[in-house]
Amino acid sequence: MKGEIKRGLENFQPPPSPLLHKEGESVRRFQNRQDTKMKNKKGAKVLVTGATGFLGSHLLEHLLAKGETNLRVLTTSAPDWLQERGVEIIEGSITNRQIVQIAVEGVKQIYHLAGKVSRNEDDNRQMYSVHIDGTRLLCEEAKNSGVERIVLCSSSGTIAITDDGFEIPDETWPTPMEIIAKFPYYASKLYQEKTARAICGNDIDLVILNPSLLLGPGDDRLSSTNDVLHFLAGDIPAIPSGGINFVDVRDVAQTFHTAMERGITGERYLLAGPNWTLERFFGHLERISKVDAPRVKIPNKLHKIASKTIETVYDQLGKKPPVDPISMEMSRYFWYADASKAKRDLNFDPRDPQETLYDTVHYIRKQFLGAGVFLS
Repeated sequence: MKGEIKRGLENFQPPPSPLLHKEGESVRRFQNRQDTKMKNKKGAKVLVTGATGFLGSHLLEHLLAKGETNLRVLTTSAPDWLQERGVEIIEGSITNRQIVQIAVEGVKQIYHLAGKVSRNEDDNRQMYSVHIDGTRLLCEEAKNSGVERIVLCSSSGTIAITDDGFEIPDETWPTPMEIIAKFPYYASKLYQEKTARAICGNDIDLVILNPSLLLGPGDDRLSSTNDVLHFLAGDIPAIPSGGINFVDVRDVAQTFHTAMERGITGERYLLAGPNWTLERFFGHLERISKVDAPRVKIPNKLHKIASKTIETVYDQLGKKPPVDPISMEMSRYFWYADASKAKRDLNFDPRDPQETLYDTVHYIRKQFLGAGVFLS
């Protein structure tokens, strides 16, 4: 299976795959409660997909704070907070051509953030559908509709992964096919990039941003901050041998706006913060949260044995392991990244990582653990 994924990545051409949703699926188009503010929304020029997600919600708030008024969002559901933001809402799936056609009508710029983050094998098909089929449909209809520019959200995991952490990849780093093929999420994101490039060609200005692990406040779905929750709950039994890079979601949202304004067409930009070993990362979390970090370290050469041992112990106890097999495998690699290009071209200026970790821990405790106050 992994060999098939690797060969597919190397020889990829965007397929004309069938839609998951029927063309006749109903389309709901919301007129915001603030009707007087919606009179000019019919000609919305900026579309945001994935606006209810972790990054999407921060981007939407940033755009509104900057005075953007011609905003339209494409989302699978419209929570109350979104309907109160004074934006036009198209409710439906990114994999439905009829809905996408309506969403891109009159649009000149698209922030494409719609996606699914999962390490569950049961979600693999959905990830590929959303990331590849959805992006294919969006780019095709954007081209047909006269869209001028797309800023696509990918991941640093399509570039910046190494076995040992001795080198820190930038955008020129060779695609680590052997590693990416092990992780369906990152494979689907790489396919997504290739799909967008192939379809946009010279017709649409395409800029790709590749953020590392997103942390910060506001991740209500725990799509990016679930590992921090596991740490706070004391569910991480040992320290893996790998390394991590993370970046504040608020800084990434701001940089998406900058990329729309002056990102270089056809370029990728890594958006990354500190490059830390997992031991150092857990140490910082321990100091901020007052939750003890694991004391046992897993040598890289014993990683697979340790992973299997942990899984066996929990099976014998009749419990589900707190860390899934894909996460365990990911933790032996180094996800370091060099964001120099984004700092130069996009004025990317990540904040102090301690602030990011503090705000992440505070938010998770308040929202999920019932304690927003830190121990002292």
